[in-house]
Amino acid sequence: MQIEIINTGSELLLGRVLNTHQQWLCRQLADAGYEVTRQVTVADTGEAIQQAVRESLGRADLVITTGGLGPTADDITRDKIAELLERPLHEDDSVVEHVRSFFARRNRPMPDRTRIQAMIPEGAEIVQNAHGTAPGLIIGVAPNPFRATGDRSVLIMLPGPPRELQPMFTAQILPMIREQFPLLGGFACITLKSTGLGETLMEELLENPLSGLVREGLQVGFCARTGEVDVRFAANGPNSAALVANADLIARKVGAEYIFGTGEESLEQVVVQMLTEAGKTIALAESCTGGYLANRITNVPGASAALVSGMVTYSNESKMDLLGVQKATLEQHGAVSNAVAGEMAEGARARAKSDYAISITGIAGPTGGTTEKPLGTVYIGLASADEIFVQHYLNTFDRKTFKFVTAQQALEMLRRRLTGLIPV
Repeated sequence: MQIEIINTGSELLLGRVLNTHQQWLCRQLADAGYEVTRQVTVADTGEAIQQAVRESLGRADLVITTGGLGPTADDITRDKIAELLERPLHEDDSVVEHVRSFFARRNRPMPDRTRIQAMIPEGAEIVQNAHGTAPGLIIGVAPNPFRATGDRSVLIMLPGPPRELQPMFTAQILPMIREQFPLLGGFACITLKSTGLGETLMEELLENPLSGLVREGLQVGFCARTGEVDVRFAANGPNSAALVANADLIARKVGAEYIFGTGEESLEQVVVQMLTEAGKTIALAESCTGGYLANRITNVPGASAALVSGMVTYSNESKMDLLGVQKATLEQHGAVSNAVAGEMAEGARARAKSDYAISITGIAGPTGGTTEKPLGTVYIGLASADEIFVQHYLNTFDRKTFKFVTAQQALEMLRRRLTGLIPV
């Protein structure tokens, strides 16, 4: 089966907007057992869009376009594809009502221009947009004038904003693909999330334990990103589910220290869930991360069950006034030190009356480093009623990456404490 993706949008080619669709859609399809054979990005011009669609329909069984379905002047994907396929457009009453109610729920007037999103090519199936106004569209192209054999292709048009495209694809488009293009022989896949070990070391850790399953047809892949490594197991055929399940069991046993979740789970989601299930609470005292750890935790729905408070104590004075850090400790050891991290964590826990507290103090750079404390020096403290544990790291990254990695280390420290990897 041939699948091609066409991302439309001049802003993507200008580098003004990051094209997240190319990664997200490919991953969703691959995890469902479908591999994308080609994808391109084209400008918002009629010639570019029509040429790309014509070429893809000439090769592929399934063609997916993204973007160009909205109400602005550069949203021409729907119109140009309808012109290419010689499908006249008509206004659909259900889409007009959806757009009208979308604005009514927000107590905003409906701009006249938005009605253009209700112009639907003849024969297209409408996919309502639960998070926006532009509907998705599905067109069966049969006979297909662009394929020498005339074989049928399916063309799917998706809206551009990720917050609209992603839930639409997951809830409505992927089930349709599975129904119209069923996989033969079976397919299974799982992705394990890990942190604390690099890609090469993770591969070395799992290579021998999984070697027998690999000989039976298990596919193993590794994807490294900042602070994490994804491990993907996939298999085809009647024994695929058993192969992947066995690989999952082996990996979790061998890599139990590093594997924290599956699929799209984030480390903060896992930590919040663990705290909530244990009935425990956390307080935060951040300096060099400037509230980034609190931001990650509060991005998790239900975080209020676990997070009591978060303080950004950037100056020495705020560390003393808000956390009770001793002036003598700061003068003797400096703000970036094991001793100060410990007092910050215990001060946050005591004032918040939480079960745990995390503190972070460090030098993000690009200035402020010394021979004794170079740029990237970080101390992360973890306080509970039983202990104060402090870990020293050297995170030599740009400021943005520094904050992410440091927050990742803090979350992992707490996960290890909750799972007993850091003993009381």
